[in-house]
Amino acid sequence: MRVSLPGPARATAADATPVDVGGVRLRMLLAGLAVEGGRPVSVDALADGLRGEHPLADAGDALQALVSRLRKGPARGGDGGVGRGGYRIAVAADDVDTHRFEELAGQGRRELAAGHADEVAATLGEALALWRGAALADVLEAPFARAAATRR
Repeated sequence: MRVSLPGPARATAADATPVDVGGVRLRMLLAGLAVEGGRPVSVDALADGLRGEHPLADAGDALQALVSRLRKGPARGGDGGVGRGGYRIAVAADDVDTHRFEELAGQGRRELAAGHADEVAATLGEALALWRGAALADVLEAPFARAAATRR
């Protein structure tokens, strides 16, 4: 599974088929896990990161319900599951567009410093193609999102 966070949060299956991620809370959960690039996120940190203007009532149960929906939806199957011991989504950092963008931007800077103009244009062009709008545009209400969207 690939997760795209520039613009509205969205997911695509390994075969590039769009995956429906219905509801803002579910997109917040997907984005909150994806910005960690596959690293586990504790239940408390995840619940705090999803609170936004409308806190989760009974955060533990609400989070478990969201995780269950994510398991049945975009994170189903062998290439994108939600794990235990904290939650994580089984994606590599390169499967999350914001991480890939940062990697390509860094590579472009190194190529520029080395005087490789042709490589710079191709690398930065690939990075730019990933960008679909403001990062995390549809989940900025979540406390984790503002910091992640403005990260440098």
